[in-house]
Amino acid sequence: MPFKQPLLAVSAATLLTLAAAGAQAEMPEMELNGNVEAGKEVALDRSRGNCIACHVMPDGEAPGAIGPALVAMQTRYPSKEDLAVQIWDPTIKNPGVVMPPFGRHGILSDKEFIDVVEYIWQL
Repeated sequence: MPFKQPLLAVSAATLLTLAAAGAQAEMPEMELNGNVEAGKEVALDRSRGNCIACHVMPDGEAPGAIGPALVAMQTRYPSKEDLAVQIWDPTIKNPGVVMPPFGRHGILSDKEFIDVVEYIWQL
């Protein structure tokens, strides 16, 4: 009988891990050629992209400091697709991240998402 509780705890933890992994949706294939100016507008807009709430960004006023500064992005991400996946669902690489999955949760339209990726990529 003493082995029942630890076994149940391990099983529950395994199930939670598998459920979390299954909840992640892969980013659909899309053409990542957006409009830099439109992406900047969305990224700095406090009611839409709101990247500025957590990240220091060029031209941003009163930025947050929760996330890393959005600079030298092409050095930090080997491809625009890698950056897009991070914005689509940052929980793929870091399950405990506070950044919302902008693509997976439909926070941004496909066009807004593509434009934001284009803007952030050029920073």
